[in-house]
This record gives sequence, structure tokens and C-alpha cells, in this order.
Amino acid sequence: MFFICLNIEVLAPILAPMNFTFKLKEPKSDKESLIYFRTYFDNEKKNFIYSTGEKILPAEWDFKNRLPNDLNGRTKRAENHRSIKKQLDRYSNHFTEIVNRYKNINEELTVDKIRQRFDEEFKKTKVKDDFFRIYDEFIEEKENDYTGNSISKSTKNRYEYNKKLLEDFQDNNKIKLSLGNFDEKVYNKFLKYCIETKDHSANTVHRNVGLLKTFLYWALNKKYTYNNSFINFKKPPKFRTDEIALNMEQVEAIYNHDFSKNKKLEKVRDLFVFGCTTGMRFGNYSSISKNDIQGDFIRVIDLKSKSKNLSIPLNKISKSILEKYEYKLPSITNQKMNEYIKEVFKELEFTDEIKKTMKYGDELVEKETEFWKRISSHTARRSFITIMKNNRVPDKVIMSYTGHTSLEVFNAYYRPSEEDKVNYMNEVFK
Repeated sequence: MFFICLNIEVLAPILAPMNFTFKLKEPKSDKESLIYFRTYFDNEKKNFIYSTGEKILPAEWDFKNRLPNDLNGRTKRAENHRSIKKQLDRYSNHFTEIVNRYKNINEELTVDKIRQRFDEEFKKTKVKDDFFRIYDEFIEEKENDYTGNSISKSTKNRYEYNKKLLEDFQDNNKIKLSLGNFDEKVYNKFLKYCIETKDHSANTVHRNVGLLKTFLYWALNKKYTYNNSFINFKKPPKFRTDEIALNMEQVEAIYNHDFSKNKKLEKVRDLFVFGCTTGMRFGNYSSISKNDIQGDFIRVIDLKSKSKNLSIPLNKISKSILEKYEYKLPSITNQKMNEYIKEVFKELEFTDEIKKTMKYGDELVEKETEFWKRISSHTARRSFITIMKNNRVPDKVIMSYTGHTSLEVFNAYYRPSEEDKVNYMNEVFK
């Protein structure tokens, strides 16, 4: 039996239990008329009117109760009226479910949102799942934070990669992710997927879990969910990998190599050496202009923190590179930089086999790759810090150049070579 007593002309505002009704599109017609679902959003001062796709003759419509006339028996007309009522019941039940859901997460329900939910349910329109729709909102808010805390382009790329990782995990495990069901069981499946299927190292998993928890904390603070089980998710510990750094002799060899026959590699080489001799992040030094040079200093805002001013003295090499390009360094994406800088090192025959120890879950794996394959734009920053520390420059001075505020993070960049280790040992035990 179908019960409805929501024939109120003036409907309640959104904060109260929302009322709805059904109405005919053409109530005075002598032909069948479409039946509309109708509710009013007081906060927007708008009606939401949605076609149910059902039709009925106005003469057979109960205008007082806003329903098909009650017909007893097993006649064709009575069966048709019961079928229509059953369909209208779907609309009323779905509407009530949506209102309660948005009320529970304390999110404002709008005309656009209810239309999107109705389209999804009744027109089978493919819309973004709540989990990933909210993830997109999270990225957009982080990117457009005008309080001075907006994320950098590289951080945005990491969040977008993490979203793609979660989408792949959902497809691979044939589960539907939601803020409400992301519990420890789902989390452990996610870790297993990252380690066993994606072959991610412990450091990659550690970083991606950190990004995920940042999103989940944001969603909790926004009251999109009351599920806080993620707070107890344990991040796999970091594992110090054998990343490489160049010494000053290697930097000079790269800088002095003749690339005049390959202008692309020459520009990439110059950018890399500039990073080795300033310690700046690629995002900072790849966009330097004449305005950033004041006297013998490069003065820029650190792209990562966006609140820290960097003041880096020019040296003979960094100044020479700036003058070569008239204080406007070549423009290239970080992705292309990482691709082309490997070509630079390959041409210079940096082909020694380098061992790298990685951790996958609880398993330690040793891999050997040629030196040139291990080079990236970030190698320049690591090399700068290593060169400065090997020359006994105080940490605080180096950190004032690089913008590091955490000594722990800063020290992770230091990579003494085998030769450095031998030299230090012999210097102490003469």
C-alpha cells in the first residue's frame, strides 16, 4: 500500500524535514499528462521539478492527495494506477534517502546536487562516485587556497597520481570505495595492492599513504564523513635508499663538456649544473628571471612553502649560466628534464653499475642499474647539499640556501660517496 501525506503547497526549508509532492504537467488536458516530482529549496528560493516519466489522464488523478485515483479490483486501469504509484514511491524514497544522507554528513543539499543524484538513479547517468568527486573538490580547494597555503604544481601532481592509484585499486579489487567504508580491512587491501601488484617500494607507499590520510583528514574536518578509523592507519616506515649524488669534480666535468652540436642537451646540462651550484628546487630555478637577481644574490619565494624567502649568493658557475641565457633560463617541464638529463649522462659515459637496495613490503631487493639511469633533476639538489657538507659548510648556512626547515629532511639529502668515506677515514686516522 502506498502512503503519502505531503500535499503541502508551501514546502519546508532545507534545515527542516524536506517536503515534496507530485503534480501534473498539463492538469487541464484531456490527454495523458506527465507526472512531475516537485520540491522547494528555501535556501535557494528555487523549485526542483523533475519528470518521473509516468503519464496519467488528468481525469484519473487525485488532485487533493496528488496521486492516481484509488481503483479497486483487478482491472487493467487499476493495475496501471498501482504500477504508477509504485514508480512514484521510488522517487519519494530516493529523495528521503538523499536528504538524510546529506543531513548526516552536514553538507548542504542544493537543486543541482539533487538533480545530479536523480539523474544517476533514474536516468542511469554516469556521474562521479562520491569518494572521487570529493577527492576532486579536495584538490581544487588545495590548489586555490588564497590564504597562502595553496599547493605547488608538483604536489598537485602527486595528489592526482594518488587518486589514479586509488581508482586502479578500486577496479582491481572490484570494490566501491566510499568515505564510510574506508576501514582497516580496505586499507590493508590497499597496502597489499601497492606492494604486490604495483611493486611500490616502502618509500613510495609511505608517501602515498601520507597523501591519502591528508585527504581523509580533510574530508573528516569538512564533515563529509564521520568515519575516523583512518587515524589509526600505520604508514609503512621509510627505508633509506641508495640515492646518488655527484661530487664537485663530476659537476665540473659535466659543465665543461662540449654539447655545442646538441643544443637540447646543452640547455638541459646547463639547467642541471645550475641546480648543482645553487641547491634550488627545479620548480624554482627553471623559472628564474632578471627580476629575481638583486646584486650578487638570487632572491625568490620558495615554491614549496610559498612563505619562505630564499636568498642564494651567486657563484662563478651559476652567474656564468645566467649571463649565457641573459638571465632567462631555458623553459622545460620536469618530466622532460628527467628524460633528457639521462641522455646527458649517457653521452658522458656515466655507465658504471650502481647498486640500489629497495624494500618491498618486508623484502629487501638489490637492483643494479647504470649510473646514467639513476639521474634526475632532483640529483642536482642532492649533489649541492653533499658538496657543501663535504666542504664543512655549516648545516644552517646550507639550509638557508635550500629552504629546508627540518634537519631530519635536510640530512636525508646528504649522500657521501665511497671516495668521501675513504678520505674522511684516512684524514682522521693519519
